[in-house]
Amino acid sequence: MTPKLQLYFIRHGETAWSLTGQHTGRTDLPLTPHGEAMARQLKATLQGTPFSAVLTSPRLRARATCDAAGLGAASRIEPSLAEWDYGDYEGLRTSEIHTLHPTWDVWKDGCPNGEMPADASARADRLIAGLLELTGNVALFSHGQFGRALAARWIGLPVTEGQHFAIAPASISVLGFETDHPHRRVIALWNATASGGLRAQ
Repeated sequence: MTPKLQLYFIRHGETAWSLTGQHTGRTDLPLTPHGEAMARQLKATLQGTPFSAVLTSPRLRARATCDAAGLGAASRIEPSLAEWDYGDYEGLRTSEIHTLHPTWDVWKDGCPNGEMPADASARADRLIAGLLELTGNVALFSHGQFGRALAARWIGLPVTEGQHFAIAPASISVLGFETDHPHRRVIALWNATASGGLRAQ
């Protein structure tokens, strides 16, 4: 029997800008020392799971997390896993953006010279279409904002509903299919930390 597809979505570990709340899209920041430790903790959690494929965002913080989790040697770069492109708002905190655009919400307004919600939605859909051609457990090392968009699109919600899915640094989420309804996409696990273990259906 062909093993069913399960997507293990892993957000990268802590960076200096995730600590300060600065929007980090294209900027290639390293992990903080604590972020590196968080990423290493993932190794023990993931080591018992056989992966048919390991895909990572091209950004350093995602690749470093993948390496520290022990899966770097098996990984390949997937550009569609990159973080939301914040354009002119790169490096700014939400409070700073609100001085320019008081009612700004990335899920509604997107980013000038970056991605709009429709762009992120289309990218997630293209990624999903490719992933559906795979089988077994697939590890995805990526980012918080795009991960929320991907989860929403995985279960058929408008991308704006991603605002309701929080993702902590170095957390693991599992996107899969319902056992009794194999064509129904589900969120089997969400925002689990390495210390909490995995209990996906």
